[in-house]
Amino acid sequence: MEVSTEQPSPQSPHPRDHCIHDGDFVVLKREDVFKAVQVQRRKKVTFEKQWFYLDNAIGHSYGSTFEVSNGGSLQLKKKKEEPTSETKEAGTDNRNIVDDGKSQKLTQDDIKALKDKGIKGEEIVQQLIENSTTFRDKTEFAQDKYIKKKKKKYEAIITILKPSTRILSIMYYAREPGKINHMRYDTLAQMLTLGNIRAGNKMIVMETCSGLVLGAMMERMGGFGSIIQLYPGDGPVRAATACFGFPKSFLSAIYEFPLNKVNSLLNGTFSAEMLSSEAKDSTLVEESNGEHKEKQISEQANEDSMAEAPESNPEGQRTMEIVPGEPENKEPKEKGNKRDYIQERQRRQEEQRKRHLEAAALLAERNADGLIVASRFHPTPLLLSLLDFVAPSRPFVVYCQYKEPLLECYTKLRERGGVINLRLSETWLRNYQVLPDRSHPKLLMSGGGGFLLSGFTVVSDSLRADPSLKPWASTVDSHEAEEPAAKKQKCVGSDS
Repeated sequence: MEVSTEQPSPQSPHPRDHCIHDGDFVVLKREDVFKAVQVQRRKKVTFEKQWFYLDNAIGHSYGSTFEVSNGGSLQLKKKKEEPTSETKEAGTDNRNIVDDGKSQKLTQDDIKALKDKGIKGEEIVQQLIENSTTFRDKTEFAQDKYIKKKKKKYEAIITILKPSTRILSIMYYAREPGKINHMRYDTLAQMLTLGNIRAGNKMIVMETCSGLVLGAMMERMGGFGSIIQLYPGDGPVRAATACFGFPKSFLSAIYEFPLNKVNSLLNGTFSAEMLSSEAKDSTLVEESNGEHKEKQISEQANEDSMAEAPESNPEGQRTMEIVPGEPENKEPKEKGNKRDYIQERQRRQEEQRKRHLEAAALLAERNADGLIVASRFHPTPLLLSLLDFVAPSRPFVVYCQYKEPLLECYTKLRERGGVINLRLSETWLRNYQVLPDRSHPKLLMSGGGGFLLSGFTVVSDSLRADPSLKPWASTVDSHEAEEPAAKKQKCVGSDS
């Protein structure tokens, strides 16, 4: 009987998974500029002073390059052709070239006329090369620089990429670094590595980076495991998380818990009534504020209409009489909309309360597999309180834009105990230009990407005395009991 040694091949991903669909979140790339958008039919997108529609991109694979034509439609870009023999002619040096503005025969009016005719940007660049009197006298490097500059100006070439942690972190750091606390992309990569983010973990994250750190953790975990997000204020901010375009199955493993309830959870005074009473109070306050605001708006509108309508103008009086009549006709409709809005908000608050209770139950187990902190608040009180929810022998990582808060946090952790392998580090990044015969470090580089404090939790004496951690303490004691006692060595005295 023959036994087959062939293993079943893993199922290949569906080819449609690599294609762009309506409603997907994508990242547009032009040169070194990125922008995250959602694909929607007949929705105008503005990117780098160019507007277009993404309808023609639907069905193509990610990584495709398109050219914007007249009318804002995208056309698939063909493969780059070999340069003509005319562009290969080059001079020996540029010392005799004078930039007096007279070397180009085409004027701005001529270029505008070419655009109005519908000529593509590639053809415009070719005509600029042909009508330049100094192009052939430039060196090969100067010619490439000239062509690259003109293509960037006249060619609208856009590449559509699939969102990822690397692309989104580069995009945020270049466009809006303040929203992610000036966290550089290599620093984020170090956080994910030091925090041992992997599938099946139970992680705690406290971040105010628009959800970028949360999205990076979700991408690395792949939908397996659970993440408990602590947030300040009314609710978590997940603008960057939405740009990833995760499926709904990923979101089911995300729990949120308010930061102002952490101390009550640690003290054992947390209860479900606290969340329900807080939700009712917020609803009542919102309703009273809404009624008061509506009353102020109606009174202000009446005062404005009275002030704007002169007494001797009959037309103004008729206008004044008609305007107050409109809200009366719309009053039942507005009341109905307001009632539906209140019911919808109460339903959402009830769902949020359930999620908070689930997150509280997970935190109360105090067996998280790791902790990530990257917020604009001082890290010391956050870390000292959140470490109690982390199981022993688990990593934690704290990010801060400045070094001094982490130094204070380092000192407090050494005094507190229960942690080992504390390390305060700063990542250093330098970009290189890699081109034939001209590879060199770029002149401009990032000044700093923030600082990281990392370490591991261990069982301390104070944690052994905690009744909630008896399973961990008993486990450690059993291991110590199994270890054999050290043998005593006899000291042989020598006669003097």
